[in-house]
Amino acid sequence: MAAVFLHKKRKARLEQGHPWVYKSEIERVDGEIEPGQLVPVQTHLGQYLATGYYNEASQITVRIVSYKPLEAMTKEFFVERFTRCLQHRKRFVKDAQSYRLVYGEADFLPGLIVDKFEDTLVVQLLTMGMDRCREQIVAALVQVMKPTGIFERSDVSIRELEGLKQTKGLLYGECPKHVDILENGLRIRVDIEEGQKTGYFFDQRENRAAIAPLMTGWGHRSGIELKEIEGEDGVSQTLPVNANGKVVSFPYWDGASVLECFSHTGSFTLNACKFGAKKVTCLDISEHAIESARTNVALNGFEERVEFVVADAFEYLRTQVKGLDERKVRANAGSGKAKMDTSKPVAEGGRTWDVVILDPPAFAKTKSAVEGACRGYKDINLHGMKLVNEGGYLVTASCSYHMHPELFLETIHAAATDAGKILRLIEFREAGMDHPRILGVDEGHYLKFAIFEVRSK
Repeated sequence: MAAVFLHKKRKARLEQGHPWVYKSEIERVDGEIEPGQLVPVQTHLGQYLATGYYNEASQITVRIVSYKPLEAMTKEFFVERFTRCLQHRKRFVKDAQSYRLVYGEADFLPGLIVDKFEDTLVVQLLTMGMDRCREQIVAALVQVMKPTGIFERSDVSIRELEGLKQTKGLLYGECPKHVDILENGLRIRVDIEEGQKTGYFFDQRENRAAIAPLMTGWGHRSGIELKEIEGEDGVSQTLPVNANGKVVSFPYWDGASVLECFSHTGSFTLNACKFGAKKVTCLDISEHAIESARTNVALNGFEERVEFVVADAFEYLRTQVKGLDERKVRANAGSGKAKMDTSKPVAEGGRTWDVVILDPPAFAKTKSAVEGACRGYKDINLHGMKLVNEGGYLVTASCSYHMHPELFLETIHAAATDAGKILRLIEFREAGMDHPRILGVDEGHYLKFAIFEVRSK
């Protein structure tokens, strides 16, 4: 019988619950093993540890699916696993009809991702072992979830490391190109065929809702206060009044001004508006992404409070900071503190916001890319915090696994030092409850999300 034997002097990662066996950890392989086939994994002495599927073409040569002997990943096997996945989501993602149903290794199904968009499922088969089981996976999903359709989005480069071609298409039933979902009470239109990855990122659901306290409480900066005003009928009402004593009719007078960079579908913009933001600038380099965001903003009736910008976030932030710096120099020149030719036109930019949100794509997809990623994260956070009004908030995230939490915070701290800012950490969060994490599997600890108050020195 075929089996994989591990080196005597390897680290005991498998015994500690890590589901990957690297090629360098394997001492020998007994018997002939087909790519994707299940094999028992044993110590150098022949003691059974676990069962996983094998692929010699991958550096992650064995991915563990069971800690008991298992002959095949049958439909019944997947039915049992999917049922557990569903139970977890029903417990922790209550009242939601759209969420991540299967999260690979964290759901003991390495190489498989399943996202649920209302009655439509989107599947990613990332490895040879899972690709071999596509019929069993589809049949089990139909039995457990009873979807109207299942669409495959295995058009990702990681499959090529497994010796597989990228692919996408209909697997079962009927799937519309766009599916409208509800998240945090907001309508979002998801493009399951052309959207990034499976079409939408569920991992920030709770983090998007966490910005709620930042969106109101800003009216006093404009000199607006709540006062008792007596009406013509003699009845008093508590109304917002500006510094000139006039009643303010704009309903979002107490809301924040917000900049969201790397907006994708505009999900943070939507939550900002829901929680009372006065004005939101929604920015992404992709015209397709901005069109998606524009659609979602319209679906929720927030058009009057959102402006859209198609631009490179790095360049946009630098332009605003440059304009801000020039205005400061001009102001000092006008007071006689500095010399400057004020006859020249004012540079573009110079805007500031109460809240700046930075949710970039992964800058470090490999360990070797960490140094460059640090420069990227430092750059956007340095410029972002410079554009936050005094006492406002920087909301910043990283989805790069190789950018560990400590390094992420160190990088932001370095940016604050260079920017002359003091940051007060208000909240630090990770991925949502439909993205569980197995302790000891650091690869699952990819998302970092932080809210900082920004003060000048």
